[in-house]
Amino acid sequence: MSASTEADWSPRAELDRLRDEIVEVDRAIVGLIAQRVELARQVGPLKRELGMPTLDPPREAAIVRRAGALAREAGLAEDDVRYIFWHLVGLSRRVQLEQE
Repeated sequence: MSASTEADWSPRAELDRLRDEIVEVDRAIVGLIAQRVELARQVGPLKRELGMPTLDPPREAAIVRRAGALAREAGLAEDDVRYIFWHLVGLSRRVQLEQE
């Protein structure tokens, strides 16, 4: 840190900066969830056209397993990430079922 940067730094300013970054990350996460839901919405009619059921437990489990592996690679708790992905899969399934 330079002398001027050191003088400008404070724990409160750093906390505020980090919280602002968290808000931006949260905004990006919500945007990605919306994108995932929209893709799932597009998948629903294709499944019906192909005569496939909306509920596909093996596929859903594979998605959650893949998320767990990605979590492990990122140094995150696999169980926590799998929990989140079960909810994402459920959200995607619900938007597909709403179309039926």
